[in-house]
Amino acid sequence: MTQTPAATPLHWKLVIDAADPHAEADFWAGALHYEVEDNSALVERLLELGALPGAATVEFHGRAAFRDLVGVRHPEDPYDQERGTGLGRRLLFQRVPEPKSGKNRLHLDLHPGEGRRAEEVERLEKLGASVLRHVREPAGEWVVMADPEGNEFCVC
Repeated sequence: MTQTPAATPLHWKLVIDAADPHAEADFWAGALHYEVEDNSALVERLLELGALPGAATVEFHGRAAFRDLVGVRHPEDPYDQERGTGLGRRLLFQRVPEPKSGKNRLHLDLHPGEGRRAEEVERLEKLGASVLRHVREPAGEWVVMADPEGNEFCVC
């Protein structure tokens, strides 16, 4: 009997729709202690080649950036230095025209560590998050929050 070769794990990123992807990237970079990706070298190269119109770019943190896309990455993970794109844990924010409607079908759970939930909730509120509710169930306790665009997440 022939064995199937082991499958290689897939690289992935979580993509989040946003009205203002750059503001969302700043919030989540601060919330997770991640870094906003610097794609300026790639953007400038694409502009020089005529492969990207100027209208598809903005200035973000003093450098050229894609208007409708921006990522944040874990600072210890590898990244493509030529493109500025993370190769590990990352979130990508993409501009969409319609506002968020309804409950998230997917959300992040943040785990600040034993006894640090209240401190973390306060820090996240200072970054622009809001508390939606405190949950206390037999299975545990957590705080449901919303980022500046209303996307729910939990602090466990």
